[in-house]
Amino acid sequence: MPRKKKRKTIGYEFALDLQQKAERICQALFPHVKPEFFKCFRSFGSASRRTVARCHGLAKIMQKTIGCPAHYAIEFISERFDKLSGEEQTKVIIHELMHIPHNFGGGFKHHDYVNDKNIEKMHRNYKKTVETKSLDNGVVPEN
Repeated sequence: MPRKKKRKTIGYEFALDLQQKAERICQALFPHVKPEFFKCFRSFGSASRRTVARCHGLAKIMQKTIGCPAHYAIEFISERFDKLSGEEQTKVIIHELMHIPHNFGGGFKHHDYVNDKNIEKMHRNYKKTVETKSLDNGVVPEN
């Protein structure tokens, strides 16, 4: 009988660079998302095949159990996310932040709202915001 492959454990690392970028995106597009209640992580060793990033929320029952407000973790699967261009990374961050609802209650917006059309629209708005701020400050815009 063949031996089962031992599954590799996923590792997580706080991603300060992605946290800072996500916070800038929140300032421009998602003022309801509170930076002190979400954290960005890079994961290593995921067995998922097509996933680039995931948003995790603290369930409402767990919020009530431990007496805290909603918290979210945004996981970026390093093996796939880090290979993307800067612009595609920005779109992925926008995509994950779009899952966080306006009531910031621990739930998620689903893919009927978080879709390519709406992500592209938000990305255009973000680029305009960044360009406007950069021009106001005499700085070259980021992607």
